[in-house]
Order: sequence, then structure tokens, then C-alpha cells
Amino acid sequence: MRAFIASSIGVACAAAAVLPLTAPDGLANSASAAPAPAPGSVAAPRLPGSTQSLPLVPLTPPPTTAPPGSSDSVSLGLPAREVDPFALLGVVWDDPEEELHGRIQVRTKSAATGKWSSWQELEAHADRPDPDSAEARGDKVRGATAPLWVGDSNGVQARVLPEEPEEPEATEGPGEDASGAHRLPEGLRLDLVHPGDDPAAGTGKNPAGEANSALAPPGALEIPALDRQGTREDLLAVRAPGQDAQDGQAGTADGTGQLRAAADAPIGPRPGIVTRRGWGADERLRGPFLYTRTVKVAFVHHTAMSNNYSCGQSAAIIRGIYRYHVQSNGWRDVGYNFFVDKCGKIYEGRAGGVANPVMGAHTYGFNHDSTGIAVLGSYSSTNPSKAAVNAVSRLVAWKLGLHGVNPRGTASMKSGGGKYRKGATVRLRTVSGHRDGYVTNCPGNRLYAKLGTIRATAARLQGR
Repeated sequence: MRAFIASSIGVACAAAAVLPLTAPDGLANSASAAPAPAPGSVAAPRLPGSTQSLPLVPLTPPPTTAPPGSSDSVSLGLPAREVDPFALLGVVWDDPEEELHGRIQVRTKSAATGKWSSWQELEAHADRPDPDSAEARGDKVRGATAPLWVGDSNGVQARVLPEEPEEPEATEGPGEDASGAHRLPEGLRLDLVHPGDDPAAGTGKNPAGEANSALAPPGALEIPALDRQGTREDLLAVRAPGQDAQDGQAGTADGTGQLRAAADAPIGPRPGIVTRRGWGADERLRGPFLYTRTVKVAFVHHTAMSNNYSCGQSAAIIRGIYRYHVQSNGWRDVGYNFFVDKCGKIYEGRAGGVANPVMGAHTYGFNHDSTGIAVLGSYSSTNPSKAAVNAVSRLVAWKLGLHGVNPRGTASMKSGGGKYRKGATVRLRTVSGHRDGYVTNCPGNRLYAKLGTIRATAARLQGR
């Protein structure tokens, strides 16, 4: 996927891009446990993992030649420098509503080999909280690119390639100067994230785990899979209140309606799900749980990253995305409700309980009454693995089944803004791609083409 930051049209849904792997106070930046941060970085109390913030500065003197393949000038960036260890990066700026008219490129130095990578393009971030939501109004929310996973690195260089100036007019347009050139956003900075090491199983209070207490003990590293019968027996413990009526079961005071509903409910067997404790979430970073009313649509995403990662790296990638979403973007938690890696392993995303209708920050305008599933990798020109497609199908069959939703159906959704005007009623497939709800290429053409298979398989797993 090659959707550049210069336009909101065709924006790429992205959580991270990857090279082979070899580090906001509540929402503040944390210092690395390695040497002192490089000059200009922002430090805070030490936590597992770290974030270094480096302001992008005027390059003096400006380069006299343009980068290969580009006629753009470069006036802002970060000279090549050694930094504390990191594995994921992205660029953020002050105003989340301001569009970045330009392209940002980075290259990094491998901590293992000392070699510098080629220049890589950062993509626009199409995943964010709904407009006018409490989360979007937070004073720490920022504009940002999608993060890029680069593996263990200790050097970085960045450059901004502005858009070509437009013909000047009598008056300046929004975000333009007198020459017709677009101004760059204020507060541009490069955030370098180290996800921390794989943690040992922790002890003590774990509110995120307690939200799954009907499914597994609070300290569990994974919620176990169940067969169809076990899932039906488990349904009463986790199903949303009032679901009997939605399925046409009136219910009675002695609970026979609930029992009948559970026995007859079209729901897929519960898949195994790695918990937040299992992938090493630092629960001190996030904000409180946030819920919506129900789940009517599952939006499928890709994280627009290289597919060269190993599945043993998935937890670290998710920790990096989590830290970037919270500390760099200023969100209350990681944006997605679930992650799926190419080996078919499913991971809990945003905290609040995998069986609950947790509101995410994944599909701008439609985060309410939905769930977001992100497949690690880029699927614009590469087919997703069979294991990943099967895992998404199993997750959809169970998650939508909890709320009485047919994966082959449609749902009426009210837009919060974005692709559709705010307040518009939109009918969407109950299993949709991110591009169905927002102007983006996500989840990539090859994964999007698999949505029909996912719908059919999920419906079959539900017994429909």
C-alpha cells in the first residue's frame, strides 16, 4: 500500500510496518533504561519499554540536491544520529485535525549489523477515535503518521518532502502561506519506541484481566478455546444483557428463556485468545475502559507492515503499537479490539473484556457498535495466510455470535463523521473492511478479497 500523507483520499489504514526484528505520564514519554536520551528527547519516569521524542528541525544548510527520484526540496528533518535502542517509530504533531501536506521518509541503523536501511515512507494514520468523542477531545490527542516497525535499531535519520507549491492566489487558503505552499503542522517530532522485553507473568491487581474473569482467571496469559458445546454452555456468563429478546426469546423469570436462547444461539466456538497480560501490556499506560452499546459490525484491518516478521515477534510488535497509540497519539488505549498474526494466533487488543462491547479507535466515524480486528502485515499485493484468514473467521463467528449477529448480514449504522456525513444512516456488511467505513485502502486488496470467505466460514461456524 502506498498511500502518502499528502492527501486524506486513499489514506492507508496502518498500525505499523516491519523490518526483521533482531524501546506519554499516563500519556507522557518514558525514558529508556539504557544510556541517557539524546539531546532534544523528552524523558519521564522509567517504565518497561520507552519512548524518545526528537523534534524535527530545519536542516542547515538545506540540501542542494533532492533525494533520488524526487524533485521535492527538503527543509525539515533530523540529521543522522545515534540514539538509544528502539524498534518502532512514527511522526506526531500538535493538532490532530491538521493534515500533513507532504511525505516523511526515515532510515534506521540496525543495532545488530550497524548497517543503515534504505529510505522508507511513513503512511498516514487512518485509525483514530470518532470525531467529537470524549477520547478525541482529550488534550493530549495529536496528529500522527502510522508507526513503522523497524526492528532493533540504534540510529535514525528523517526528512520531510513538502508538497509542491500551488499557484499563489489573492488570499491564502487554509494551511497555506502567501506563496501557495502548504504550511507544515506545528510541533513535528519523531517518536522512537522500544516495546520492552517479553515480561514474566506478573502478579497483583490486574483490572484488564478481571474484565475477562468470566472466561479465564485474571492472571491468565491466554483465554482457552472451547468447542461448540462448551461455548454454548459458557454463553450465559458472557452474553450481553437483553440478548434473548434480540434473538426472539422473550425469557422468563425462572431463566428458561435464557437457557433456551443459549442452547439455540448461532455462535461459533470460542477461539483461544492471548490476553493483554500474555502479550505484556503495561496497564499503567492506558486510560479507563470505554464501552459502546453492542457489536453490529466487525471491521477488518491490516497493519500495513512488512510480512517478514516472525510470529515470535508478534507480542513485541503489539506492545510497540500500544505504546505509540497511547503515548504518542494520546489515545486512551491501543486502537484495535483484536490482533491476528500470520500464524493465526489471536490477541486481545483494547482493554475491557474480549466478550464485552469495548469501544475502540479503529474506524473513524464508526467506532461505536463495532469491533476492530487488525491482521499484522500488509495485504495490498500479498495474500494473507490461510491461518490468518481462518483465525479472523473463527473470531468473527464467536464475537458476532455473542451479540446475535449473522456474519453474512448487514447492519444499519449511524456515521460519526468522516467518509459519510455526521448523522447519516449507513447500511454496512456485518463483516466489513476498514475501507467500507473510511477513505482508505485498508485492509489491502488481497485481504479485502477474502472477506467473502470470512463471512461464509464464520456463518458456517455459527451453524447458520
